Amino acid sequence: MKKLFVATSFLLGIGFASAQTSVAVEPMKDKDLMTWYHKDFAATNVYGINTQNAYKYLESKGLKPKNVVVGVLDSGVEVNHPGLVKNMWKNPNEVPNNGKDDDGNGYVDDIHGWNFIGGKNGDIEADNLEVTRVVKKYQPIFEGPNSAQNKTNQSNMREEFDMYMKSKEIFNKKGIEAKQSYQTYSKIDSLIPTMVSMLNGKNLTPENVSAIKPTTQDQAMSMQILSSIASDPEFAGKTPAQVQVLLKEQMKEAINHFEAQATKHYNLDFDPRASVVGDNYDDYNQKSYGNNNYEGPDAGHGTHVAGIIAGLPHGTEVQYGVASKVAKIMAVRTVPNGDERDKDVANSIRYAVDNGAKILNMSFGKPVSPGKKVVWDAFKYAQDKGVLLVKAAGNDNEDLAEHTYFPSNFKSSADAEPFINNMIVVGASTKDAEFLRASFSNFNGKMVDVFAPGQEIYSPVPDAKYKYEQGTSMASPVVAGAAAVLLAYMPNLKPQQIIEALVKTANKSSVNAMLPTNTDNRFDLISKSGGVIDLRKAAEYAFTNFYKAAPSTVGKVPAKKSVAKKATKKVVKKK
Repeated sequence: MKKLFVATSFLLGIGFASAQTSVAVEPMKDKDLMTWYHKDFAATNVYGINTQNAYKYLESKGLKPKNVVVGVLDSGVEVNHPGLVKNMWKNPNEVPNNGKDDDGNGYVDDIHGWNFIGGKNGDIEADNLEVTRVVKKYQPIFEGPNSAQNKTNQSNMREEFDMYMKSKEIFNKKGIEAKQSYQTYSKIDSLIPTMVSMLNGKNLTPENVSAIKPTTQDQAMSMQILSSIASDPEFAGKTPAQVQVLLKEQMKEAINHFEAQATKHYNLDFDPRASVVGDNYDDYNQKSYGNNNYEGPDAGHGTHVAGIIAGLPHGTEVQYGVASKVAKIMAVRTVPNGDERDKDVANSIRYAVDNGAKILNMSFGKPVSPGKKVVWDAFKYAQDKGVLLVKAAGNDNEDLAEHTYFPSNFKSSADAEPFINNMIVVGASTKDAEFLRASFSNFNGKMVDVFAPGQEIYSPVPDAKYKYEQGTSMASPVVAGAAAVLLAYMPNLKPQQIIEALVKTANKSSVNAMLPTNTDNRFDLISKSGGVIDLRKAAEYAFTNFYKAAPSTVGKVPAKKSVAKKATKKVVKKK
């Protein structure tokens, strides 16, 4: 699963590499900014999505919402989180905890959803990456001891060989980087006591750091780090004890991340699937496996995503999801700490569709996909059932035409159009009108449909807590929530109509998109919409262009009460 790791300023300052995971952003003091992504751009010049005005518009038309089930295909969801518990989907045909498959759907006690990466022996927390699995599977076939047979296999299995070579390149490069980063962060962690000692009881300021005279190599490196963070708002002016706590927190998360990469993600010998899930992984037709542990070992990512869609304020918490008034979250655990597997993605889609989800959020992706055809079949299945798929564009700061981010709705980057009409792909934007594209977000004028807020997003995480996170993983549920609002008030909308409404009404901007290359370097050229979604405008567009209803349901009051009563009686009599 691709999340975003934001290297702290001091790490960037001394040139250490960043990587892909998810961390908290320093909480903002202004509670209003905890919900900045709901703001009205026209009124504030902040590229929010205009949530409250959308509700006001739809209600002004006399529309009455119906609940919409949104499937969150992710790492798991803390279903009893106080900000989510009232908005969790409950399977109406399943009796809780009786050990039976009451509704006959093949899944026992699936009250709030299902877990496709668990089994009788527990749950998968970490898995390897898809490139690792590809290298392990195909290395003996394409680079075995028999060179003649290798060449024959390479010729006869061209598609697999190309995938293998791409995977091998990533595996070798990123695997080495992961091990180096793990060693580097571990070294920094070991230097924290030295840094604290060197401050000699004084607060962290540039002046106090410049007065330090290092005498050893470790002290010189420690001073370099202290110099880099001395002006950082997060560290500036802090006491030595405070500096120690902040550094320890950041190093713990970084070390855990890179340790998982070095020992599991890029480890050819690591494979937890058989012992935990117990399915025949190579059998893509197998569907009845897993368990009902919706949360799993680490539901941080999925809970945060669910909160952006349907979180509810409680106590002193002001955070609310885009569709908090209308959405119910179906938790479908699909993604481990590592890459999701194609079989699980396909089965998760079909499970969610078959059990009533009308919108699926997919905040994950990877560079290669051996089972992409199975996933594409599931996409088509969702399309045939009228289900909208919302997909994160990815966090690699890349052009999707050059670097495919699976699962993709394009079978080839050369294709003029996607092969399905029910998927919307989402890039991440910021609240800063000048630097509107989040620096990590993938982009493309054809393969990304819209941008949505995805930086400094405040939302629930496990243990009834909240934090700021960022990534296209956060932008995607903003769009999923927006789509749920439209569908709740206008249930006849088709996925392609929802997509059109969101794309056509985006707030455009021609600011510099800060791309890694100078090609098409304007924000309005890096997605189909050219801008950030505006739910209020999308609601009006959908209502005006697509909504079909009897006049009486669009806020018109009957001319005479007696007529209305008579009509009501007739209806009752017919029943």
